[in-house]
Amino acid sequence: MGKRQTSTASSDAVSLVLPPSLYLGPCSAASSKPFLASNAITDVLSIGTSPAATVESVTYHRLSLTDSATSSIEKIVDSACDIIDSALVSKNPNGAPGKILVHCSAGISRSPTIVAAYLMKRKGMSLKDALGCIVHVRPQISPNAGFLRQLKDMEMELFGTVSLEVEELPRQKKDRIALFKDTNISHPTALA
Repeated sequence: MGKRQTSTASSDAVSLVLPPSLYLGPCSAASSKPFLASNAITDVLSIGTSPAATVESVTYHRLSLTDSATSSIEKIVDSACDIIDSALVSKNPNGAPGKILVHCSAGISRSPTIVAAYLMKRKGMSLKDALGCIVHVRPQISPNAGFLRQLKDMEMELFGTVSLEVEELPRQKKDRIALFKDTNISHPTALA
């Protein structure tokens, strides 16, 4: 019974950002065989932290990134985007499209930053829409101020404009949700 509660807690903590294939969550989910199997996860991308254990049928990738305002995301964003793309076009043993879990320690700062960068670079979303998409399914996210600044720089480089005028996301969940209430993508199913 104790194991079941743990696996339920891990899977409850995971958010489906880009249905049906891109998940975001904490490190605990990367070791949860029930969660990975029930969601047919083919790949796990660890951002900075490694899971305690691995599951045999899953391909694991790891990119190093410290959750610090001075850490550079530039060095790993392209690799992360390639890993996510590769996972999404792969096939599981049943021939269905691949699915990937992107995680860091808690799924709050590093992994949401990388997923937002992916949505901007590969799906053409503005920073505000990318973070809005993530906040709608995972309101607890809060990339550190340095990551947010780098995402804004990336948006300027990609699109010649900055859609988000804050230096850091609001601390209160309700305020984060309110900040993104007018994004173009209020529900991730709009991307499917």
